[in-house]
Amino acid sequence: MKTKAAVTRDWAEPMTIEELELEEPKAGEVLVKVAHTGFCHSDLSAWKGIYGLDVLPLVLGHETAGVVQAVGEGVTTLKPGDHVVSCWQAPCGTCENCVSGNTHICNELLPSLGSGKLPSDGTARFSTKDGEVINHALYVSGFSEYIVSPAVASVKVPKELPLDHACLLGCAVGTGWGSVHRSAGVQAGESVAVWGMGGIGLSIIQGARLAGADPIIAVDLEGSKEEIARKMGATHFINSSEEDPVPIIREELTGGAGIHWVFEAIGDPGAYLQSFFVLKNGGKMMAVGIPSCEDMVMLPFYAIPFQGNQIIGVLYGNLRHQIDIPRLANMALKGQINLKDMITKHLSLDQINDVINAMENREIVGRWVFDF
Repeated sequence: MKTKAAVTRDWAEPMTIEELELEEPKAGEVLVKVAHTGFCHSDLSAWKGIYGLDVLPLVLGHETAGVVQAVGEGVTTLKPGDHVVSCWQAPCGTCENCVSGNTHICNELLPSLGSGKLPSDGTARFSTKDGEVINHALYVSGFSEYIVSPAVASVKVPKELPLDHACLLGCAVGTGWGSVHRSAGVQAGESVAVWGMGGIGLSIIQGARLAGADPIIAVDLEGSKEEIARKMGATHFINSSEEDPVPIIREELTGGAGIHWVFEAIGDPGAYLQSFFVLKNGGKMMAVGIPSCEDMVMLPFYAIPFQGNQIIGVLYGNLRHQIDIPRLANMALKGQINLKDMITKHLSLDQINDVINAMENREIVGRWVFDF
């Protein structure tokens, strides 16, 4: 079948809108008609080539929701007509990490994530009319009208949940909520500070609000993000392009005590350093944002043993996607999680290069979503 997709052919060069051929789903796979895909900052980073992947050309996009059109052999958990969130998690279910519940760091999954191929047989489903193979991104490739992805990575959600809301669960909301509740375990009354008010940072704020944290401090370079940060649950906002957040948090907002939990949701070395310096004795820094492969951070290592600080890596919020995404969908339907106000703009796929420019220029507030 044919599908319209945004193809990245060269790193940091404009994507091209092309008509591709898409194979039918093979065993263990599903065909999904994409309804909506959010544009995540990691899409921008991948497009720039900073993750060191060697998979050109490819179709990016990983925050996707749609409707199942067909299922491959052996798929019994989904059927045509089901509404699904397509995730970039396709755990094997049998390795040590999967068996222990840590499916987000599956020993089979991680080495193949950047391969550009689907895990069932190590090949791609996209191609041009001339037979050129077009690679996948993270098993999803949501910048396409139709996708084929692993059934294990496709999570059924209630049809009552609008699909533009549902797509946010696949990355921003899932990662943010999971970082607070799966990775950190924030308790009521504990203090939280979050660097970066993109989709994940805003979702961490929501997760902290649900946990009963206080204060909840949002930090971002753009003052334009204060309103949405407070709407999600932030009690304080610091524009770090105008003020140094470290003394404000340590001295003014916590009386010299520091913060229990700091979440770095950018992947920026400077933000990593700032966030580490606001920790209280025994405080923990959650490294959520994904930096470039070449980035290095110089930290005062003495603070780890002498102050009891910890730096904890977080991948996908330690999410158990088949359990947590339905849970988050139900929370959204009950009004416990605000998805509607996170979406601030709807666009067509033809506008994707405009969205790239807007994110590079830090013009995006909230989540921008493509409609198919």
